[in-house]
Amino acid sequence: MSEAGAPSASQSPRRRAREEQSASQSPRGRAREAPGARRGRTPSADVERELLAAAEAVLVRDGPGGLTVRAVAAEAGIAPMGVYNRLGGKDGLVDALLIKGFDRLRATVDAAMNDTAEPSMRARFLSCGLSYRQFALDNPHFYAIMFEDAFLREHDNPEVEEHAKAAFGALVRIVELSAAAGVIAAPDPVEVGQQIWSALHGAVALELRGLVLTPDPRYTYQSLLVTLIRGLAPR
Repeated sequence: MSEAGAPSASQSPRRRAREEQSASQSPRGRAREAPGARRGRTPSADVERELLAAAEAVLVRDGPGGLTVRAVAAEAGIAPMGVYNRLGGKDGLVDALLIKGFDRLRATVDAAMNDTAEPSMRARFLSCGLSYRQFALDNPHFYAIMFEDAFLREHDNPEVEEHAKAAFGALVRIVELSAAAGVIAAPDPVEVGQQIWSALHGAVALELRGLVLTPDPRYTYQSLLVTLIRGLAPR
C-alpha cells in the first residue's frame, strides 16, 4: 500500500497527469505561481483597462503621493515592466488618469445640463454649478491632479489638452444656452465661461482645503452661484 497522497505504481501515466493538472489548478497550486504571473495572454486593450483601473484605485486609496509604477503594477497583478510597455511609465499613467478625470467631469456637467427634471435654464445653470462642486468633493484626488498640479509634468500631452478643452467646452455650452434663454448676458461665451470657472474653482479649492469659514459650505457655494447669475444678468 502506498503512502497517502503519493501515486501508486499501478496508476497509469494518464491518470497521474490528470491529478497533477488538478493540483496545479487548486488554490494551493496557484499559490506556487510567481507573483503577478498571468495565465495565458490577455488582449492589449484589456491590460490597459486593468492598469487604468488599478491606477485609479491606487490614486483614490493613497492619493497622488502613492501613485507609483510599482504600486499600480502590484494592484493590477503584473510586473512593473508591463506599465512601461503599455502606458510608458508613470507619465503615461498620469496622462490616462487626467483624460479619465476630464471626461468624467464633462459627463457630470452634461448630465446636469440635460436633466429634464429641471425645466428652467436658470435651474439648470445652478444644477451644473452644484454638480461641479460635487464632482470635486467626490473625487478630490482626481481634482488635485487635474487642477492643482499634484504632479509636476515636464511635457504637455496634446491628447490630455484636448480632453481638458472639451470639459471647458461643456461650460461654454452652458453659458451659451443660458444667454439664449435670457438668464445671463454673454457677448463672449468663452470669456464669461472663464470668469465663472475662476469663481467656482476658487470656491471649491478653498472647501477642499477646509478653508470655508461659514457654517454651511453648500449654502455658501449656492449663494455664490446666485450672485454670479445676478452679476451676469442682462441689463
